[in-house]
Amino acid sequence: MSNINIENIEHYFSEKPKCPPEYRIIRTLILGKLFEFITCKGVFSYKRIDLGTRILIESADISRGSYVLDLGCGYGPIGIAMAKVYNCKVIMTDINKRAIKLAKENVIRNRVQGLVEVRRGNLYEPVKGEKFDTILTNPPLAAGKSVIYAIIEGAKNHLKKNGSLQVVVRKGKEIVRRKMEETFGNVEILSKRAGYRVYKSILY
Repeated sequence: MSNINIENIEHYFSEKPKCPPEYRIIRTLILGKLFEFITCKGVFSYKRIDLGTRILIESADISRGSYVLDLGCGYGPIGIAMAKVYNCKVIMTDINKRAIKLAKENVIRNRVQGLVEVRRGNLYEPVKGEKFDTILTNPPLAAGKSVIYAIIEGAKNHLKKNGSLQVVVRKGKEIVRRKMEETFGNVEILSKRAGYRVYKSILY
């Protein structure tokens, strides 16, 4: 998410984007399956699937049928891909009302209604008391370190034993890596590509 400016960050990392809606359709092949997403101005990477998001999807360490949280889902490519490719049960969350509306529509468009639930709220508020096998996120680094740290630290309370947090980053790679290692006592690199890193930490 580091390849866009602060103004756009304020649009998509907010409850109600101020920019007028402008819709478009993205059709793309991911992990051998065809996906169709309706997107809109005011949500992250509305013109195309962000490269970091695609790298996270393609390199995620996921077991079939696992329980997954897509934190900060935007219009839903990560969570919907996990459901369609790995038959996972997925909860997708976002603070952005426009993103939530799009994500719900994209669940229907990609025929994963029985596997994906979309909830609106800030960070882990919509999943209070729940624990997951995997938490996936492409975090909004430009929103500040406090948000990133809250995502990493909060994951400990929302993972099952041996569950994992998997994060894709470009700028701020070392900050994220160090925080994950400090929080979980471990971190590994799942992918290095085009300046991005996908980090994974396990809750032992």
